[in-house]
Amino acid sequence: MSAQSQFFDFAEPVVRRVRAGVRAGVRAGARGGGGGGAGGRRVPLPGRPGPGGPVGGGAPGGPPGGPPSGGRGGPRPPGAGAGGAGARSWRRGRPRGAPPPLPVACALAVRQADFAALARHGLFGRLAFREYLRRTEAQLRALRGQGVEIHLRVLEPADYEDYCELLGLDPAGAAARVAYAADPELAGEPFVYAGERLTELLPVLVDDHWSRVRITVAGRALLDAIGEGAGGPARLVEVMAYVAAVHLALAEGAGEGRHLLTVRCHGPEDGEQLTAAAELGIVAGRLVEGGREVEAFCVTVAAGVAGGGAGGLLLHGDPAAPGGQAVRGWALADGRLRPMSAHEVFDALTDDVARGLPFPPGAVPLPGFALPAFPAEAAPGGTAPGGTAPGAAGVEEEGGGAPG
Repeated sequence: MSAQSQFFDFAEPVVRRVRAGVRAGVRAGARGGGGGGAGGRRVPLPGRPGPGGPVGGGAPGGPPGGPPSGGRGGPRPPGAGAGGAGARSWRRGRPRGAPPPLPVACALAVRQADFAALARHGLFGRLAFREYLRRTEAQLRALRGQGVEIHLRVLEPADYEDYCELLGLDPAGAAARVAYAADPELAGEPFVYAGERLTELLPVLVDDHWSRVRITVAGRALLDAIGEGAGGPARLVEVMAYVAAVHLALAEGAGEGRHLLTVRCHGPEDGEQLTAAAELGIVAGRLVEGGREVEAFCVTVAAGVAGGGAGGLLLHGDPAAPGGQAVRGWALADGRLRPMSAHEVFDALTDDVARGLPFPPGAVPLPGFALPAFPAEAAPGGTAPGGTAPGAAGVEEEGGGAPG
């Protein structure tokens, strides 16, 4: 199991609790008349987080532990065209004047335990899980063969039941499944089915789904921190541009290879914990195209920065590098990042062990390097004292030159 998979397995229950709190806040706001504030509104977020989104495009990354999408010349994994730019792939090669495919949304039970929990509502008749997957795959392929564009999402038992309670829907009814499948609250462009076998596609769909959940939760926290005043849009652009500069600086400092970024932060008031992880691939001096996991990472960092949060960011180096796996870190305090010392990095790793994560084998804790300062705090000329000018990282984006 890769470090990214281990991080996600640990963080998933935390994300579930936070998301349940978001749902509860929405429900309380709805019962109270839908007043202002986070609890009384549903905030559909765009699929692109703006300047802080993934560099180079939006196809989601490969399965945990595999090479980043589009990297090293290997075949793209199942679902590599889903979401992001892949969600619009039907536009390419379509005869001029032909109507676009009719889109439909479908929510799938992806795990045996989820299937069993949902079966209590009578959703699947007497089907067993394998038979359900076999029949579902046949139906999806038949629809796709008729020119239908199919958008997939994960059917989570607890969230589905919470959703039905919020809207007053019967979980056993077809209307509830249709509404949940097309729920606009889940951020990001849809995951488009391209004819893959479900046994190969489901792990990719799960990874993509949890990235979308993280974007949704962190995006709500980000928008709440930005506020709804007249200066909100400009502030949002400023924060996301800063996070993009930080991401490029991390890529420049990481060097060649396949690395892993993890971030964990808490809000200053409610202590809400946000987590995300994303692979960072550098090949021949170029930043390999990222995916939805990079969007989730950037939006999570942005929420911590805008909300004055506290936490930490770790850069796990390529485990195949000679001399061991270098791990560098940055502390987030009052919404600002500063390099950790090697001792602080070691402490952060041991804290992760206390939370249930294994200590990375062969890890070599090293101090973090200078990152761009927030624009308002940069020295004259836009350069952070002792750091790098925002946006001046020397790593080239895939398909382009060095960022300006």
